[in-house]
Amino acid sequence: MRRRIFQIKEAKEIIKKALVCRLAVCEDSNPYIIPVCFGYKNGFLYIHSAPEGKKIEILKKNKKVCFEIDIIEDIVSSDLACEWDIKYESVIGFGEAFFIENLEEKKEALKCIFKHYSKSSPVISEDEIRKVTIIGIKIKNMTCKKSYGE
Repeated sequence: MRRRIFQIKEAKEIIKKALVCRLAVCEDSNPYIIPVCFGYKNGFLYIHSAPEGKKIEILKKNKKVCFEIDIIEDIVSSDLACEWDIKYESVIGFGEAFFIENLEEKKEALKCIFKHYSKSSPVISEDEIRKVTIIGIKIKNMTCKKSYGE
């Protein structure tokens, strides 16, 4: 492959280490991308959101999404401009979004998100669960890449 980028198998390992997921949606022919906090479990991504906003409006019309998750490990500098590189791991995937309405399922999705970022799990009140919108994404396919920055 060009620029010594190699396909790797363990998307789950990259997803576990990453802090941000970029969610891409499309309204008519206009793409829109949003950085989001997320959780991953059993082939699903979970995202919390305010109940209103552009992302929600678009997802109500078009459930198809693309997502990108990456980890930047290092920047490789050089005296030659075209030899600069970045060591990274990335996942790009496609899926279909849905809104989780059931309170217990919303709570489990929130726990999944918290677990991604912390070993502790805060108490989540029923009132807080009712106020937040939870988006689930059933992952249809994803690919992984790694650049060794060489």
